[in-house]
Order: sequence, then C-alpha cells, then structure tokens
Amino acid sequence: MESLQIVTLTINPSLDKSTHFTGLIAEQKIRCEKPRYDAGGGGINVSKAISKLGGNSTCVYTSGGSSGEMLEDLIANEKLESRVIKIKNWTRENFIAFENTSKAQYRFGFPGNEFSDAEKDKILQTIKELKTDYLVISGSLNEGLPSDFYKKIAAIAKESNVKVIVDTSGEALKKVLETGVYLIKPNIGELAKLIGVERLELPDVEKAAKQLIENKSAEIVVVSLGADGAILVTKDETHLVKAPKVEKKSTVGAGDSMVGGMVWAFSQNKILKEVIQIGVCCGTAATMNEGTQLFKVEDVMRLLKEI
Repeated sequence: MESLQIVTLTINPSLDKSTHFTGLIAEQKIRCEKPRYDAGGGGINVSKAISKLGGNSTCVYTSGGSSGEMLEDLIANEKLESRVIKIKNWTRENFIAFENTSKAQYRFGFPGNEFSDAEKDKILQTIKELKTDYLVISGSLNEGLPSDFYKKIAAIAKESNVKVIVDTSGEALKKVLETGVYLIKPNIGELAKLIGVERLELPDVEKAAKQLIENKSAEIVVVSLGADGAILVTKDETHLVKAPKVEKKSTVGAGDSMVGGMVWAFSQNKILKEVIQIGVCCGTAATMNEGTQLFKVEDVMRLLKEI
C-alpha cells in the first residue's frame, strides 16, 4: 500500500475553457477572445492550491477521451503528482465567459458522463490502495452515480484511519455525513439544509454546526459565508474570520482554494485559528484573478498580514 500525506480525489473533473467577449445579444454571433484552458474540478483545484503554497499532494482523477488527454497534459504542466483512472467516456468541459463592459461573469457547467460498473470499482479500488493522512473528496458526482458513492469512499478511507475532508453538496453531502468525516465545508444555505431548516442567520451558524458535530457527522465544520469570510467550528473551538476587502474579478475556484489552504495548513501542523485564516485568505485571493487561475501566493501573504 502506497503511503502519502495528502490525496485529493476528483471523480468528475473538467476541462475548463474561459474567454472574454463584448456585448451579449441574442441570436447574434458573439466574437470571443482567444480561450484559456485549465484543468478543473474540485480535487484538482485543491491540489493546485496546495502546490502553490509549496506543499505536495497526489491528485487522483478520472480521464477519458480527447478532452481527458488535454486535461492530463494540463495537470502534467502544473507539475502535480497524480494518478489517473482511465474511463471510456469523455471528460466533461466547462465554459466561463467574461463580458468586458459590464464585468459580468457567465459560468456554464456540464454534467459528467456515466461510469461503467468496472470503472466504479476501479475508483474504489484505487482508494483502497492508497494510504494517506488526509483524503480530500471534492466536487460533484457524475450522471448515474448513486448519491452514496462518496459515502462508500469515505468508509474505505476511515478503515485506514484517514482524515476525510469533504467539499460537495446536496444528497452526496448528506449521505457522506452518515459515515462521519473529519471536516466538511458547506455554505450557510447548505448547512441549513443539513439540519433541516429553511434558512440560517449568522448568529445561528455556530449552534447549527455544533449540532452536526454532536451527531458525529463531522469533527470540524467550516461554513463559508461568501464575502463575509468563514467560521470554523469544533466541539471546543469556534473561529470567525472576516474576508479581507478586495476587488473581485472571479469566484471560480475560490472555494477550492480555501480548502487547499486549510489542508496545507493542517499538513504544516498549524493551529485551528491559523487554518481558517489561511483558508479564507486563499479563497479571497482567488477572487482577485480572472478565469480559473486560483490565487497568487504573494496576495495570500499580504492578506494574511491584513487580518
């Protein structure tokens, strides 16, 4: 069994194409600028964020077709350690477009293609073969996968005492909490759904997070508050970190940058207050860049000094 410190898993990666254009007019041809291509998907972005901070992780992801080959090339160019799970169907593509005049961002996400039963088994077997301190399960599930697929992966990892960090939403998140994981990162709306209420106000967030912790759904709950920052809650500690004020250009990859920053901080044995501070600064710094470029380390360091 191979031993690693951090493994990220991206079941449903994407080849992200981004561009700029001027004027959004129905039924007229819209001239776009030369596109930029990036390797996308939750776990891949988390690995990229860890790498930017000087850390190492092994990026496990599926890949199929010509789009998958391009994805593999982009990941290789990032110098990320990786393990590719080959699949028959093509890797999905996403499209992000920025309107120059209004500065509006349009994000078009497509579903991932279905897996065969053999491919599903290959994903589970890959996780069984990897021993790691932290497993980051991030992103959406492909079409046709059962909502408890992440739960199965988390259960396999927990058998080896791996600390499982999950960043997903909907039924997939609800199901994985039945196993109990190390950390989850819902936004405030997702947290409300997890505890069965219509909505939550900021003063209610800590109590709601502690409810999940008492139910043994997670040891640490980090709630993303958007422009307001984030709050980290454990059984014994609560840390609220306000997001520094910056000029926002894109929100693509901000959540993944936050997770990457936190996992890197854990691997460096940072205390919980520092973990959430680094996470918030990585997420905020990512919004300062266009497209799917994530953050610049110098921006993160400057923001850390500010808070």
